[in-house]
Amino acid sequence: MSGVRQSRFDQNSCKEANRTPISSALKGIAFGSILLAASVAQAADTFKFDKGHTEVRFEWNHVGLSTQSGEFHDVDGSVVFDKAKLANSKLDVTIKADSIDTGVDRLDAHLKNEDFFNVAKHPVITFKSTGVKKTAVDRGQVTGDLTMNGVTKSVTLDVALLFEGTHPLAPYIKAYASAPYVAFSGRTSVLRSDFNLGKFAPLTSDKIDIIIEPNMRRAE
Repeated sequence: MSGVRQSRFDQNSCKEANRTPISSALKGIAFGSILLAASVAQAADTFKFDKGHTEVRFEWNHVGLSTQSGEFHDVDGSVVFDKAKLANSKLDVTIKADSIDTGVDRLDAHLKNEDFFNVAKHPVITFKSTGVKKTAVDRGQVTGDLTMNGVTKSVTLDVALLFEGTHPLAPYIKAYASAPYVAFSGRTSVLRSDFNLGKFAPLTSDKIDIIIEPNMRRAE
């Protein structure tokens, strides 16, 4: 009997011994899966606007005589950029409304008052993305909520990726060398009357073309 018990003990030991490597392997696979999931979750990088090299411009038709333009000087924001899965990307933009500049002081003053942007009551313009999709190589569409003059509307930006990588000036300017950059160009059109900015429309065009050209540095 003792021999039988010993034999069974040996058999059980062998079973346990055989099971241990499998169990370890499964644990290793599970741990590896966790690490992989973590790395995928962290695949998207956050980039901050390089404010000195970012422009938000707008154009309109002036009573059928000419196309005129202006820009906002105080623009800030960030992009969560996931090139591998673009739908995970996000865009967040904040613009100080009183930084508007058309090159004509009297027009700027008028645009800031109650007839248009009413900057005393609505000091900021914001855009927060609600969806991103790829449309072609290095091209996509960003849909989001644009809030301007206290009104929020959904708009879609057609976006092109212009640059990704080490800043071209990195070999010459130390400040550019410490983090990667990306650059985009985005375009959309809105009806200013949708945002209670429709004075003199359609004599001066209701449709406004908006161009956003941000340079962005990866957040540290």
